[in-house]
Amino acid sequence: MTDLARALPQRRPAAPAPARRLHAVDAPAVRRRPRLAYGVIAVAGAVTIALAQMGLSILTTQGAFEVAALQQQQRDLTLQKQVLYDDVAGLSSPQYLAANAAALGMVINESPSYLRLSDGAVIGASQAAAGTSAVDAINRGAVPNALVAETPLVTAPDATIQGVPAAPPPDVPADGTGSTTPPPVTDGLPTPATR
Repeated sequence: MTDLARALPQRRPAAPAPARRLHAVDAPAVRRRPRLAYGVIAVAGAVTIALAQMGLSILTTQGAFEVAALQQQQRDLTLQKQVLYDDVAGLSSPQYLAANAAALGMVINESPSYLRLSDGAVIGASQAAAGTSAVDAINRGAVPNALVAETPLVTAPDATIQGVPAAPPPDVPADGTGSTTPPPVTDGLPTPATR
């Protein structure tokens, strides 16, 4: 090749034009029906989920009611415990013990004597107490003991600490619970009406 041929740009042969392919469109394919098994599985899954949610909701609600019932029972038992503590405090009071001792015939000695355990010596005037007590242990207090005012004495079941006959035991309350505790407060503490 000569220099001239190299210097001139070479022509490339033109590319053949692409042939157009035209063809007829096929008829659309018939759409297949979904399988029945898939639909049954989907519906069964939705029903199972709904039933599980309902079951859990019922169990949760039932648990809440049981908790509320147990809390009410705990409040009732706490009230009964407080009533029993008051009863024990009243029965162990000095007034009640002195009233029971007086019902047994015990008297308070005006000149008490003491026994020293280390050597067995008697300290004080060793005289027998008189048949009656000069000190009235029951009525000596300025304030009567309201916890045991109506409680019958152990030694004299017909009398109380004030000497009056004991009241008959109260019947079962009208609500039929058998409990003598006050009814529980459900809507807050009672307050007096003020103006």
